[in-house]
Amino acid sequence: CKIADVSLLTEGERHQLLVEWNKNSTEWPREKCIHHFFEKQVIETPDAVALICGEERLTYRELNRRANQTAHYLQSLGVGAEVLVAICLNRSVEMIIGILGILKAGGAYVPLDPAYPKDRLEHILSDSKASVVLTSKSLADGLNLAGAVVCVDTELAKISRHSDDNPVSKVASD
Repeated sequence: CKIADVSLLTEGERHQLLVEWNKNSTEWPREKCIHHFFEKQVIETPDAVALICGEERLTYRELNRRANQTAHYLQSLGVGAEVLVAICLNRSVEMIIGILGILKAGGAYVPLDPAYPKDRLEHILSDSKASVVLTSKSLADGLNLAGAVVCVDTELAKISRHSDDNPVSKVASD
């Protein structure tokens, strides 16, 4: 008998672990987008911590406010349903705000890993034809970017002047 053939669980324990405790099917409203679920959570627990990155913490209310401002700013640049927005940011609070802001604006994001070689990033940008690039000044300096370039670190004052209300977009879950 091989050790790999020996089961550590009885059939009852195995069934409980793999079947009973794994019943996780949940019906989700198919007409809602992910940012709608986030907005519902903001209403339910506005002061709960939503995001921790290093020493920085944002509540649901604060994360929603900043994502809304980003979304309104992006909408002012023409972002809406089916508009591709490239996001090239290191993993950070700003990256999460950016992704959520893109979705709230109605756009779709094209993730660009800053660790990719410059040629690869430029190929993805060219191939996707993203009309807006959300990035930081230091990352933008190394790329040949066309279209609207939003550097979240240097344009924060401009972004923060936009409404913090939940934006309206024509995007649908399908």
